[in-house]
Amino acid sequence: MNDPEDLDALVSELNAEVPRAPAAAGDDAQTARLRSWLEHVVERNASDLLLVAGAPPAMRIDGAIAALHEGPLGSEEIADAVVPALPPHARTAFREIGIADGSFRVPGLGRFRINLHHERGRAAAAIRRLPSAVPRFASLGLPAGVEALTRLPRGLVLVGGPTGSGKTTTLAALVNEINLRDAKHIITIEDPIEYEHQHRRCLVEQVEIGVDAPDFPTALRAALRQAPDVIVVGEMRDPETMQIAVAAGETGHLVFSSLHTTDVATTVARIADSFPLERQNTIRQELAMALAAVLTQT
Repeated sequence: MNDPEDLDALVSELNAEVPRAPAAAGDDAQTARLRSWLEHVVERNASDLLLVAGAPPAMRIDGAIAALHEGPLGSEEIADAVVPALPPHARTAFREIGIADGSFRVPGLGRFRINLHHERGRAAAAIRRLPSAVPRFASLGLPAGVEALTRLPRGLVLVGGPTGSGKTTTLAALVNEINLRDAKHIITIEDPIEYEHQHRRCLVEQVEIGVDAPDFPTALRAALRQAPDVIVVGEMRDPETMQIAVAAGETGHLVFSSLHTTDVATTVARIADSFPLERQNTIRQELAMALAAVLTQT
């Protein structure tokens, strides 16, 4: 069985057969309610489900908000429906700090990413439908030169852009290209995992923050001890992660990551400015040695 589509179908079938922990008492009805909303999302090909207290459940379809034909939701209704779908670490986060992120799979519907939070003291949720297939370069319309970045032996490649510009999709396409072509060891570090990569020619390990590691710096340090050829850091959010990623790119690894920036100059400045003033010149020098490319998208 060499056809990628056949392999994907087999993996999905095997995933569906994996036993899952039984739901807690009282969770079933709430999970069924969330599933009914997500069925509408899939049927209407919506990108997001939005749950806000005082308003009916709503979907985003082609960029526009469309309400479901239901009454306004209460805060407890939203929390009761969404919390059971969260992984344990996210339930704890929501209980302790009031904000939680996680991904989950609904049999027959696919995978979704949850952000459960509060507004005006009430529970609210944004649930995004995740793609079922990893994108190929040809489907994204990326410049021809981008493919060459997957052939680099080492260095740091950064993808910049605002929220929603497709940075995660571009990173997934870069990983997929290497996975289909080369025999390498790839480690991705994500929060949460959005695209699930299958083992093609590469071994692909996907580490999810909060599930497999407590934070990006810890996961990245561990990855460097796991004989990787390629490391993907979903997002560089803090100076410690930036420092380790730059060092990894400088010392022989191919590292891909993303930043919320809009051009090359801003990307470089964003990294340097994240450090104390006395460290900024050193970081700029290290970045000059490690940086292989910067892509920006809107």
